[in-house]
Amino acid sequence: MAPVNPAHAWLTHARFGMFVHWGLYSLAARHEWVMSREFTPLADYERYATHFEADRYDPRAWAQAAKAAGMEYVVLTTKHHEGFCLWDSALTDYKATNTPFGRDAVAEFVEAVRAEGLRVGFYHSLIDWHHPDFTIDALHPRRDDADIAEQNAGRDMARYREYLHGQVRELLTEYGQIDYLFFDFSYPDGRDHHADLPGKGAADWDSENLLAMVRELQPGIIVNDRLGIPGDLITPEQYQPDGPMERDGVPVVWEACQTLNGSWGYDRDNDDYKSPDLLVRMLIDGVAKDGNLLLNVGPTGRGDLDPRAIESLAGIGAWMDPHARSIRGAGATDLTPPPDARYTRAGDRLYLHLFTWPFGHVQLPGLAGKVTYAQFLHDASEVAYSEVDPDQAGWNTTPDGPAPGTLTLTLPVRRPDVAVPVVELFLGPTA
Repeated sequence: MAPVNPAHAWLTHARFGMFVHWGLYSLAARHEWVMSREFTPLADYERYATHFEADRYDPRAWAQAAKAAGMEYVVLTTKHHEGFCLWDSALTDYKATNTPFGRDAVAEFVEAVRAEGLRVGFYHSLIDWHHPDFTIDALHPRRDDADIAEQNAGRDMARYREYLHGQVRELLTEYGQIDYLFFDFSYPDGRDHHADLPGKGAADWDSENLLAMVRELQPGIIVNDRLGIPGDLITPEQYQPDGPMERDGVPVVWEACQTLNGSWGYDRDNDDYKSPDLLVRMLIDGVAKDGNLLLNVGPTGRGDLDPRAIESLAGIGAWMDPHARSIRGAGATDLTPPPDARYTRAGDRLYLHLFTWPFGHVQLPGLAGKVTYAQFLHDASEVAYSEVDPDQAGWNTTPDGPAPGTLTLTLPVRRPDVAVPVVELFLGPTA
């Protein structure tokens, strides 16, 4: 397992958090990158700020939905790439307090999340397509303009760096203890996006000094890996790693960032929603590989959670309610699970998550003599087990004996009515 800073142990214990992408792009309702995707001129995009009323903004409802789903921390986009700030920054007029909404959304978010006993996280974009000194690059909405050189001539990234650092300082000094800071993101090889323009990386952000300031202001904070320099955890996005993650052969803390439907911001016409059952399996799969899941929701322009998101969170919560101890405080094990199953382990308890339902029996290699009791986790009903003689000869209704060291569980024919059935195995001192 990855070594964990004791101050950060809450993260790997929690295993499950909520990501919230909310901003002006929520009014466009066509993906959080709409300004870049549609090459929107700044003056045209700013009209969303004049219509940002968010009259149904209720971060307490967000926090309650997260808690009911089994999540233990919530991360809010304080500013996305569009440059619009959800707090009352002293460094710009492009902020929530200068819209019809008229309030500091970050302050209300922090209060609501803490009131539910959850940890507070901030997302902050290193990119800013609104700031006049942020140079046009491979991702910028003006990247296809014919006069990029002329536009960039008056821009000064040194001034933008001062702005970036100043805003991070505001966020980390005005809202008390912040548990997690998710920077997004470095892209030094801009050719991946646009053949003729550069990207931006650690030097553009002055990442070393930025991170040092963050550590000074919030000594216990967890910082991700997207400054272009090492952070406290790795953040794979929109994919599930095939095993515990490593860097240079050393296990690392990691957290998969996943969406409900492929979009981070509210995307009205995107119906490509993952089922709650799939989301539960993704959560289990990550914990079985010693990782976390940061699952995103994109509230509407009025501030509501999308009903489809509410349905997804409720579905996860229905499973997490009786099964949380197979996730929270659990992690990977060296034991090999049977096909179509995942193990997680917490102390002397091993959790067998059955992604498909076997008929009659399931064989657990290497566990003979190591289990003292077995039960379904959802209702604590006993699960019978035995150690079948490996030399047993198959005949009619008698199967061949399993490999030496195998423990055989006897399961009911009817699958339990939960998204993923879990067998809790109590391990003896030799396991």
